[in-house]
Amino acid sequence: MFPIPFAIIDTETTGMTATADRVTEIAILTVVDGKVVDEWATLINPECAIPVEIQWLTGINPDMVRDAPKFREVATEVHRRLNKHVFVAHNARFDYGFIKNEFRRVGMAFTAEVLCTVRLSRRLYPDERSHSLDALRDRYLLNYADRHRALGDARAVQQFMEVVKRDYPAVEIASAIKTLLKIPSLPPQLLPGALDGLPEGPGVYTFYGVNDLPIYIGKGNNIRTRVRSHFSSDHRSANDQRLSVELMRIDYEETAGELGALLREAQLVKTLMPLRNHKLRRNQGLAFIRLIDLTKPVEILKATEVDFAQQSASYLYGPFTTKASAKAAIDAIATEYGLCSHATKKHVGPCFNYQLKKCKGYCVGQESLMQHNLRLLTALAEHRFAAWPVDGAITLHETHPEHGWEHIHIFENWLYRGTAKNDAELADLVANMATTKIDAEFDADIYKILAKRLRQGHAFGKTKCAVPVHEDLFESAV
Repeated sequence: MFPIPFAIIDTETTGMTATADRVTEIAILTVVDGKVVDEWATLINPECAIPVEIQWLTGINPDMVRDAPKFREVATEVHRRLNKHVFVAHNARFDYGFIKNEFRRVGMAFTAEVLCTVRLSRRLYPDERSHSLDALRDRYLLNYADRHRALGDARAVQQFMEVVKRDYPAVEIASAIKTLLKIPSLPPQLLPGALDGLPEGPGVYTFYGVNDLPIYIGKGNNIRTRVRSHFSSDHRSANDQRLSVELMRIDYEETAGELGALLREAQLVKTLMPLRNHKLRRNQGLAFIRLIDLTKPVEILKATEVDFAQQSASYLYGPFTTKASAKAAIDAIATEYGLCSHATKKHVGPCFNYQLKKCKGYCVGQESLMQHNLRLLTALAEHRFAAWPVDGAITLHETHPEHGWEHIHIFENWLYRGTAKNDAELADLVANMATTKIDAEFDADIYKILAKRLRQGHAFGKTKCAVPVHEDLFESAV
């Protein structure tokens, strides 16, 4: 059915949360060439209480696991049985999450190709309404006992795989499994196993080509899955195909969460200028429209001329890629909204829009500049630049979903001041902010990332840069 050996696994646990709850039973069926060649199962002492409702569901009670081995005592055996096998389970994300976290607690790394038989059932039997294990048992008359016990459920999954073999030719099954696994076709010049050590958490990755030059930088909530997707034949774009030809080496950097990955990607693309990244490039020459005094003409400023503090930013519109693009935006607005095309320049006489009867006559004295600018403000509303929400800096905190690291990102007046990964880095950042002027360059991409986060209501705290004590650095801003 598939050339790689399978390990069909089922776990019973103390709850539903892989990072907090624990495994109470494991069963592993080893399948080679479509045949079960070994069965192994054991109760596990979870080293914690088993909720009463879980005892009712599984039949596993504290007396049964009191003398059972702890996971650390069977970790080597479990790893041996799972290593170099496709990890197969019904609702595999659940079992894989628990096994991965149990390995993490004992300091062992574990990753595997994961095949979910729920997804396989949905793909091969799309007309069926339910794909739960109970539904499969009733639909295909699976003969198994000990429901909600690890070995019984693992045997049920194996019997479902036998049904699949009965209903579909081997080539079609292999194709469906390969699609679900997104098996990558690695570039021949890439070293074997180049993807094996990639983490399954958030971060950024860099592809290097000849002469060790960066050719592409990307990000993902799961670095391993995202990198593999570049080489999955079912999903490859023209850019992915070019990368496959050019790629010689892969590097990566883990972050605590999605925000950290977005920020780091934006930084690295602008710093390294990889060949195949067409977005997030350096945005030098950015410009803004400013209208503070309605009795004066609108201004067009370079980003380097703008003070992004709360008060001045409230009169800004943009950013635009260049001063010319800001001017073009005003001209387009003038045409669309019947404004005067001479209101931003020193011209005498009727403007072109007035000749087309689309201007209310500022250029010929029929409308005051204040009246004109009031209408211009309305037309510019969609380009309004958000005012900085606090007086000072803000922090956004992220915690890694698996390892529990906390990273703190600091921003001030829409400028990214840095990320602290520990107390020492945080103290250094705050000390630098207290003693040095803001010399960071405004970055439109960072602005969009942060503005989106704040609109989504993410909690943030205000930093008092002059206070050197860590515990007193932050206070909530409501």
